[in-house]
Amino acid sequence: METQRVFAELEQPDPSWSFEECTTKQTTALTHGYHKYPAKFIPPLAARLIKEYTQPGDLVGDPFMGSGTTLVEAIINNRRAIGTDINPVAWLISKAKTTPIDPGKLAESMARLFAALEVNNQGTPISSLIGKVPKLEHERIDYWFMEPNRSELEVVLYLLNQEPEEDVRIFFLCGFSNILKNCSRWLMKSSKPTVDKNKAIPPLVPTLRKHLNYMAKRNLLFYETIKKIEPTVFVEQRDARDLPVLRNSINLIVTSPPYVTSYEYADLHQLGNIILGYATDLRELRKKFIGSIQSEIGTEKMLSPLAIETIHNLKEVDKKEGEGVEAYFQAMQQSFIEMRDKLKPGGRTCIVIGNTALRKVPIPNAEIFAEMGLGMGFSFDRLIKRRIPVKILPQTRDPKTGKFTSAEKAQSFAYPEEYIVILKK
Repeated sequence: METQRVFAELEQPDPSWSFEECTTKQTTALTHGYHKYPAKFIPPLAARLIKEYTQPGDLVGDPFMGSGTTLVEAIINNRRAIGTDINPVAWLISKAKTTPIDPGKLAESMARLFAALEVNNQGTPISSLIGKVPKLEHERIDYWFMEPNRSELEVVLYLLNQEPEEDVRIFFLCGFSNILKNCSRWLMKSSKPTVDKNKAIPPLVPTLRKHLNYMAKRNLLFYETIKKIEPTVFVEQRDARDLPVLRNSINLIVTSPPYVTSYEYADLHQLGNIILGYATDLRELRKKFIGSIQSEIGTEKMLSPLAIETIHNLKEVDKKEGEGVEAYFQAMQQSFIEMRDKLKPGGRTCIVIGNTALRKVPIPNAEIFAEMGLGMGFSFDRLIKRRIPVKILPQTRDPKTGKFTSAEKAQSFAYPEEYIVILKK
């Protein structure tokens, strides 16, 4: 088959797509450093694809927007942007990162906030609101936060939600979400929820103040960069199988789809989702994520023979995991059909994806997605193989399960190489 030939002939990664020369300053430029997000692709990758395949004014989409990297790069390159993600925290981050705020207005709002968050020499809030604001009642909050940070969380969240300007409020909540792990018992070196029993937890308010000040400086640069562009961007919390645009309207899609165990994102973002009130039941939240082992298997025909073979091999090892992967590929196929329908004729879908393994069974995601695309009428436009510098991808996975794990327990880096599969409508 065509996909087998193309993948077989592509032996070495293209060094020009590794972006090894990029510094942290470059990969967190403008608003990209607002919030940490696991396994996101770097801005120069999205920017290069956008510049190569679109013109100013074109519509660029990302149905799995994550932290909004594609959307920000589309905006600063004078393209319109549309992004969706099922994860509420992803929506919050992307909304904040793509919304420029007048620096004067933001400075006034921050001054009012910091005045209300007066602290003593130990960084503890001095506030008459302590004990008088709505309590955060959830077993996960009890698990991750100890006093006095628990009471401080309640006061800070209450004051952030009093901000009358929606764009500023979203900005504040994004910064607040970003510091939650640091100010909890969360082990910072781990990519999965792990308690650090010996952690010296920093005071909440000074940590928030520092990060919001950093974000304000980045907002100023973003505001000045795009003030003459008047960007058009739509950010929605929504399933990728239901993009909120007309058929034949998107010029280019640049996306990094979820991997087989993508429900882990519900666990990785549990603090933000629970504390901000986006979710109360983590189990129910996980079910919404493509890749959840609790997902139902669809009935439509699988368009990739390699996917069928991979599912069979995994079921031989672990029937439950195999059924989860079957549901995952069914959902991804539905997502690709939606992308195809919403792309303009001649438009392209750029899928950034790596291969992985589950229960030691290889999962050739890139080739499977390419087969799916061909099966639904796309043509194979281009295949790029890129090496991922370790400094850009710190996440590690357990070699037996394929799931995120702590760096100390892992034996290999997650996806040291990945592909960019470019399909044309």
